[in-house]
Amino acid sequence: MILQEKYTLSNGVQIPKLGLGTWFINNNDVVQAVKDAVEIGYRHIDTAQAYQNEYGVGEGVRACGVKRADLFVTTKLAAEVKSFKEAAASIDASLKTLGLDYIDMMIIHSPRPWMEFHDEDPYFEGNREAWSALEEAYKAGKLRAIGLSNFEKADLDNILGSCTVQPMVNQVLAHISNTPKELIQYCKDNGILVEAYSPIGHGELMKNQIITKMAEQYGVSVPQLSIRYCLQLGLLPLPKTANPAHMKNNAAVDFVISDEDMAFLKNVEPIKDYGDASMFPVYGGQLK
Repeated sequence: MILQEKYTLSNGVQIPKLGLGTWFINNNDVVQAVKDAVEIGYRHIDTAQAYQNEYGVGEGVRACGVKRADLFVTTKLAAEVKSFKEAAASIDASLKTLGLDYIDMMIIHSPRPWMEFHDEDPYFEGNREAWSALEEAYKAGKLRAIGLSNFEKADLDNILGSCTVQPMVNQVLAHISNTPKELIQYCKDNGILVEAYSPIGHGELMKNQIITKMAEQYGVSVPQLSIRYCLQLGLLPLPKTANPAHMKNNAAVDFVISDEDMAFLKNVEPIKDYGDASMFPVYGGQLK
């Protein structure tokens, strides 16, 4: 059962190999989503300040009937927070909003503010300051692990060159047809676990006939094939859903994709249109 398996982060903290993403699930609905996920066997919940549902996630954690110590909760420092003072206050705000004594992991959501995601300014100094605030909170026991999201090699080097605590994860867009192989390898070389958000390509992979046919050959769904693909690459997938049936389906991945099929899937033609998500910077869009 994948829900019982864990990766070990560079600091020794264990993290469940499959998590529940909560993007676009509102504060009210996310309470039930967390409870349903935990009942199914999930122990890893991923939220963010930008999702505006931290309060609901905290409510779900308290109401799910499982000991807090058995759950792994991740949240993300808003992409716009690029100073030590602001980051420190923001970390405390998340603790208060979640209503938790500690957060299992907090990560910087993006190296650049969303509105400037494609701009040239790398925000190196701002990211070092935000990271320093995460380090301080980590050393104070407020956070059990700290990491990054959407960081490319240059962004990683900026942190690695100045940190006192190394990043434990880098959460990136990774799925069949979009596998940043060099970045994944660079993270692994530096002891950084790669988490894969949108492992089903924001649902767009379901429209791909080649992938659908391969899934049928394995007797699984496209989401199951997509999640298994990430796991076999050593990534930690974070499929997003509030539907209990989908949660169960996403976790039923106890099969093995052959080496030949893995090699094929790594080179599937990239998705050019992410549908309603295309406006978001991580899918190539530009917020206005």
